[in-house]
Amino acid sequence: MSFNLPELPYPQDELEPHISAKTLSFHYGKHHKTYVDKLNLLIKGSEHENKSLEDIIMSTSGPIFNNAAQVWNHSFYWKCLRAGQDNNQPTTKIAELLTKTFGSIQKFIELFTDKAINNFGSSWTWLVINKNNDLEIINTSNAGNPITDGMKPLLTCDLWEHAYYLDYQNLRPKYIEAFWKLVNWDFVETNL
Repeated sequence: MSFNLPELPYPQDELEPHISAKTLSFHYGKHHKTYVDKLNLLIKGSEHENKSLEDIIMSTSGPIFNNAAQVWNHSFYWKCLRAGQDNNQPTTKIAELLTKTFGSIQKFIELFTDKAINNFGSSWTWLVINKNNDLEIINTSNAGNPITDGMKPLLTCDLWEHAYYLDYQNLRPKYIEAFWKLVNWDFVETNL
């Protein structure tokens, strides 16, 4: 079995002006595609060839893990986004859980933003359901993925520079500010 680059859930210009079509063409069309292509080369003829992406992530390390996790992380990240909305707020169950756990939706956004801004280097910030069945904000580095620690991802923000450098250069906080206008809260809720 080989993996394919999944279709984006929207046209490449749908996230503008917050994330440009140019950034998406490089991020999705070059970076994400390269992870898919490298993973397929690495698993060809190996014991991992017929495993699911999740099984590969849970049972490998090194280059195979890095590429498999980056395929998974990026595929998940694209679904976390949708066309921008100025007053983009969660509703229904996810709003209730965020308020119960963090005190308010605004407090959750502040905490997540702070963790993301201070997540060093190439990394990801996640909202997860942890092993205690509670909501938690965590950081991972490089290709790290919360499923390896028994957590269930609900939302992620890609903090590798290729996610934002063409649009925001070194201004990660500006990218994260734009990210909140793009969050697909309906998708987040489906992950509960």
